[in-house]
Amino acid sequence: MSLELKLLGKTAIVTGGSAGIGLATAKALYSEGVNVAIAARNQERLENAVAAIQSLPTSGAKVIAISADLTKAEDVEKVVSTTLAQFNQIDILINNAGSARAGSFLESTDDLFLDAWNLKLLGYIRLVRAVVPHQKSRGDGRIVNIVGGAGRTPRPNFLAGGTSNAALLNFTKGISKELAEYKIRINAISPGATATERAETLALQNAQAQGITVEQVKAQNIQSIPLKRIAQPEEIAALALFLVSDLAASITGTEIIVDGGSTPGI
Repeated sequence: MSLELKLLGKTAIVTGGSAGIGLATAKALYSEGVNVAIAARNQERLENAVAAIQSLPTSGAKVIAISADLTKAEDVEKVVSTTLAQFNQIDILINNAGSARAGSFLESTDDLFLDAWNLKLLGYIRLVRAVVPHQKSRGDGRIVNIVGGAGRTPRPNFLAGGTSNAALLNFTKGISKELAEYKIRINAISPGATATERAETLALQNAQAQGITVEQVKAQNIQSIPLKRIAQPEEIAALALFLVSDLAASITGTEIIVDGGSTPGI
């Protein structure tokens, strides 16, 4: 039995699509024949990402880049309107844009929390709110929120990001029943340590906060993972593809954790 994803001809928006998990997911979708709109803030990185995606074999899919700051409601609308103008439909939304600084709570300001919540938590919510009316009119939609393990397992040096992630898990579960009425499925993937540029930045921030080396931080991370390996972005992308395919037609309102067995709770 071969796993036929049957995504050919669909259209996806991938936020944070210029690097890391977002870029890996955009590449995976494109390779399945999905038209992809990638959104991020840095135009140069977007152009490089488009070139990398277009170098892949595909069944006639197209990719476009949209420079957008998802802390701004008008930019969210731009992402949606530009995608609709280019492809006339939005079947898939991969919410992936978001970052938060690691560090000591006592050295954290209100702005550090507000920046994390505005970009990731409200950015995801804004995109869902903007995309759902179009998916509702088509009677079909697939949404994946890339969240993170800190939403379920709080880390004292990552509270801005962890609180944002916890709220997104609540949002994903809470909105799923309402969206199910319109045959729209929404799920969350929570990666643990993943080999991305973002992970390198967090390692540096944690090293500075703890007064140790980056190598020591990475060693600590590996030791905390039962499988003793860091996930690759392509692993997260593969799971996202499954969740937006008809193979996952009965899965909605759930979170799948990809962390090598690190999460201690049930």
